[in-house]
Amino acid sequence: MSKTTPDTTQSSAVAADWALDPADAGACERLARTLCTGVHDQVDNPEWVAGARDAWEDLPFPLRREVRRFRRHSGPHGTLVIGGLPIDQAALPATPAVPGSVQRQATIPAAVLTMVACGLGEPLAYRAEKSGALVQDVVPVPGQETFHGNAGSVPLSFHTENGFHPHPPDYVIFLCLRADHDQIAGMRVAGIRQALPLLTPASRQALFAPEFITTPPPSFGPATAASEPDVKPRPVLSGAVEDPDIRMAQLVTTPLTPRATAALTEFGRACEATARTLRLTPGDLVIIDNRVTVHGRTAFHPRYDGADRWLQRTYVTTDLRRSRDHRPHDGHILAR
Repeated sequence: MSKTTPDTTQSSAVAADWALDPADAGACERLARTLCTGVHDQVDNPEWVAGARDAWEDLPFPLRREVRRFRRHSGPHGTLVIGGLPIDQAALPATPAVPGSVQRQATIPAAVLTMVACGLGEPLAYRAEKSGALVQDVVPVPGQETFHGNAGSVPLSFHTENGFHPHPPDYVIFLCLRADHDQIAGMRVAGIRQALPLLTPASRQALFAPEFITTPPPSFGPATAASEPDVKPRPVLSGAVEDPDIRMAQLVTTPLTPRATAALTEFGRACEATARTLRLTPGDLVIIDNRVTVHGRTAFHPRYDGADRWLQRTYVTTDLRRSRDHRPHDGHILAR
């Protein structure tokens, strides 16, 4: 099921690719609610995550099928938008408006996010970002309007998540709890599978060369940047020449050579030319394949009245083992 609404920044604006029917949405809500009433009802508790992992298997088959298909191949856009998921809208509190807001207590939206994360792989967090919480609030914060990160409301440039880190997430999942008042905020996404044909051979070659430095984003704070003094040059593109992976953030990726500068500029133009804008409504869940897709955000106008735009986010890795040396006690939080 799909919906289309007018878009002021691109030729089209896209919402749900597919939506749950009411019966399946009700089944999801009942299952999510069981994760909110137990003894272990803290989102970051390993036993709660284990419960969410088991509960994934009991979600309605159509939802599991769509997620599994996407996990095998994320398609031309590298995104999947699923509509109609339960968020218990009547019970939602006011939209948080403080820096570093996260969701520690189990709720229906947090349970839905975590179950889907477990269907894709394993949830993941970074100690230096949002205090290592597995479910994070993406909300506007008073005084941080121009912050280039999840607390801001100005345009957010294209990026993959945490490309500076040796273990970036494979997927990023967002669940919309509230849209912005004016319904103009858009999540912008651009995939390498559509951008690659627009690049010249010279730019492709340069983007595969280790001639770029990517530093931690502002959401990690200055202390993280200071602790990464020996960031090594990396390529922006890697892997298969015909279907490469991306590590890039326009704000914090620095080209080191003239050809790298030209190639990064061309890549940015290709992303702009192929970008889609997602207008999310409550209950829309977006899965982004962070390996092949960059994302950003259009500007919007928060009112700080308790009803502002509210997304919740979690990261996913398909192979938790590969980051074992970064995760104390074999948990889900990368300590460094």
